[in-house]
Amino acid sequence: MWRPSGRRARRTNPIPLLAAREAEAHGADGITIHLREDRRHIHDHDAVAIAAGVRTVCNLELGISDEIVAIACRLQPYQVTLVPERREEITTEGGLDLSHDTPRLARAIARLRAAGCHVSLFIDPDPAVIAAAADLGVPAIELHTGRYSQSWQDGPAALVQLREAASQAVQLGLAVHAGHGLTYRNVQPVAGIPEIEELNIGHSIISRAVFTGIGPAVSEMKRLLTEARR
Repeated sequence: MWRPSGRRARRTNPIPLLAAREAEAHGADGITIHLREDRRHIHDHDAVAIAAGVRTVCNLELGISDEIVAIACRLQPYQVTLVPERREEITTEGGLDLSHDTPRLARAIARLRAAGCHVSLFIDPDPAVIAAAADLGVPAIELHTGRYSQSWQDGPAALVQLREAASQAVQLGLAVHAGHGLTYRNVQPVAGIPEIEELNIGHSIISRAVFTGIGPAVSEMKRLLTEARR
């Protein structure tokens, strides 16, 4: 098993991979993991095990630091989603800012694509940002659904923004994914947007799994998504 040089060897914990396979067995179409620079979400050895061991596809979220991009190139997951990272935040709170530092981002995209990874950018549902993503030549984007998740009970504005963003992205030739803050209560309107082909949902499922187990938590979410698509 490969691990980055300079990091202390650890025995692989089988539980993350077993949990991922249980999620797959109950309807998950893929497994998303986020390897941050500070390793607060997942450690290298678990990322290695999941990337190699899932039976569907692995979506590896990461920032554009040289170290983490190099790890992704070695792991060669099916999909890599580039996200912003700020050390002070608990989790990713906004989309990538494509108005600056695009040469560094473009280099990371080129390295990942050369390694055979399908690259997606996590961005806000803003027309200018979507156009900038298309200019970078990526095949896919993930729309940040944070505004919708915080305001879905207050009116349709955020949902309309997502619908318009998804439509624009498809017209530009981009595959459309979405995620952030989606729950069992608010996911169906987003899942019903026909242009969105992938949803990345983590916290809500894992929170419910504490009480029900990962299998029932995934099964219930999959039922809601299937109903919305009908």
